[in-house]
Amino acid sequence: MPGIVLVGAQWGDEGKGKITDMLAEGVDMVVRYQGGSNAGHTVKVDNEEYILHLIPSGILYKDKICIIGDDVVVDPKTLIDEMDQLMARGVCLDNLRISGNAHLVMPYHKTLDKFEEELKGKHKLGTTGRGIGPAYVDKMARVGLRFNDLFDREEFIGRLGHTLKYKNLILREIFKHEGFETDVIAEEYLAYGDRLKKYVSDTSILIHNALREEKFVLFEGAQGTLLDVTHGTYPYVTSSHPVAGGACVGAGVGPTKISRVLGITKAYTTRVGEGPFPTEQINEVGELMRKKGGEYGATTGRPRRCGWLDALLLRYSARINGMSALAMTKLDVLDEFDTIKVCVGYKVGNEVISEFTTDFRKLRECTPVYEDLPGWKTDTSHVKDYRDLPEAAQNYVKYIERIIKTPISIISVGPRRAQTVILRKFV
Repeated sequence: MPGIVLVGAQWGDEGKGKITDMLAEGVDMVVRYQGGSNAGHTVKVDNEEYILHLIPSGILYKDKICIIGDDVVVDPKTLIDEMDQLMARGVCLDNLRISGNAHLVMPYHKTLDKFEEELKGKHKLGTTGRGIGPAYVDKMARVGLRFNDLFDREEFIGRLGHTLKYKNLILREIFKHEGFETDVIAEEYLAYGDRLKKYVSDTSILIHNALREEKFVLFEGAQGTLLDVTHGTYPYVTSSHPVAGGACVGAGVGPTKISRVLGITKAYTTRVGEGPFPTEQINEVGELMRKKGGEYGATTGRPRRCGWLDALLLRYSARINGMSALAMTKLDVLDEFDTIKVCVGYKVGNEVISEFTTDFRKLRECTPVYEDLPGWKTDTSHVKDYRDLPEAAQNYVKYIERIIKTPISIISVGPRRAQTVILRKFV
């Protein structure tokens, strides 16, 4: 079966954009299956940098079908802005498709997102404020609006008006906000519908037909495993399922259509927003990782929290996703360290645990147990062959493979396509 899922193995920001872009050369279709514009994928081609939020990374290849799937929540204004920026740079969007089942992020979602985050106070989650969570809430509450609704003016206005009665009551009574007018939102969004209608289709059947014809389909997740709403460090998670299993629901295909799962991990660990992070380094080590790795969010620009690689987390992620292999990004960021640490256990009270837990209380209270490995103190950013990596870097990769019991197929030593070492061909 030619269905391949690409999933973040940590808390997101692992470099999925680059790996998707790289693998897209050998596939026929790229499908984004969940999340919204709260995610950002950065791709560097030669001297050009592209930051994508909703459009799959494969769009930079003009012959690839790129799909925004059923479980993505889409802010149409953000999408149109992203499309216009790409077209202004000569990127062809003729092969872009949007699921008619994809839910819309509405103006009141973004307003509620910001108010609700402020109301949480010290328990805030660190959301992007882009309305993603409230859009998923409405989806589950069965009051959401979808792309297909934009093409029935009367139905759209009627359902929007019904929803706004409830939303405006919350906004006015609890948050003292003036609320929203049905007509104003309707005219704005119906105009978005006119602009985007030619891209909207039944994407599930497109994906099914491609798989039936033995074409390669790459399913691209946003965020990462530890941000999954069920399997992540709840409640400090996103509102969808970035895990590999989410590709089936998010794209509208059965699990028998997935043949392989590629996890993406950094050579160290980062996290954005609130929540426990056992190996975080709030010191010169973390600062060096941030500076060398350019660790600032592609969507918000927020500085990422940085720390040593957590082997327990990776082993958990490999299990939850059923990973066939891993791609390790940003190995070059570790070039300057004399000693490199890997977390191999958590000490909680008098107990040392060797398996990851999603109980944020234990993660918050634990002390990481580290294994020290020698650094290589050599620039690896130019390396194209695994055999040319310093011996200590090779040993680091082998150690990680052994401790998480998953092979590493790809190593990235820089942001550009060419800065990649292939150990085992995945596509």
